[in-house]
Amino acid sequence: MRQRVPLILALAAIGAQIVYPLVDGSSRDAVTIAVVGLLAAASISHAAINRGVVWTAALIAVTAGVGLASEIVGTATGMPYGCYGYSVDRLGPALSDVPLIVPFAWTAGFYPIWCVATRLVQRFTPASRRIGRVALTVTGLVGWDLYLDPQMVADNQWAWCVDNAGLAGIAHIPLTNYAGWIAIGLIMATIMEAITSRFEKPTLSDAVPYGLFLWTWLGSALAHAVFLSAPELRYSAMYGFVVMGILGVWLLATFGVAFARSRTSHADTPPRS
Repeated sequence: MRQRVPLILALAAIGAQIVYPLVDGSSRDAVTIAVVGLLAAASISHAAINRGVVWTAALIAVTAGVGLASEIVGTATGMPYGCYGYSVDRLGPALSDVPLIVPFAWTAGFYPIWCVATRLVQRFTPASRRIGRVALTVTGLVGWDLYLDPQMVADNQWAWCVDNAGLAGIAHIPLTNYAGWIAIGLIMATIMEAITSRFEKPTLSDAVPYGLFLWTWLGSALAHAVFLSAPELRYSAMYGFVVMGILGVWLLATFGVAFARSRTSHADTPPRS
């Protein structure tokens, strides 16, 4: 029964994301806040049920805490992401000009990627598993931001000080942004890797975070390519799909292998007399 809580929250978040292209103005701002809040709640509740309260408290402290600190420093100094600033009063209360909902977006994005990375490295040696999970988590975070940043900039939730220092088609988002995501992602993933070795308990089911990851990867590509109007999002659809797809294609392959093995095992089981 407890597993239904994160599932319901995840489905509600997906529903809010489906609504997002259908509204604008203050209604879209409210939907944006709802999406982040519901995704964070789904991730936090799933982690608490499946990985324990101590591990979940660490997840919140590391992702939301480090995320908020990096955003406050980033908007004040331009480090580590580059020069940018949030629109005022669009996403609710703020601290040092950073909306307080923003750090929970880090939690909401990090956790499903971490769970997918955990599955992908489960057959690695212990040492390789630790390095691989950190590397894959950082890769997934950068892929997610290749969707997130262009979409939010197109919606005027924040703006960058330059307009010609980024990737083709989304040059108004500087490459320093992705370097910053790599640096902050490495900090978060490395800390969580150290905490996981001590406090994570055996996981019951990661179906919800797998679903959220796949929805983010495939759903964002479709939304950017078809349902959202800003022309630069056609490029972010491609970039995000390719980079998140490093994990996504691998994850789907593991599902295929597991299904094939289960079919083979079932076929090899002798019938009951």
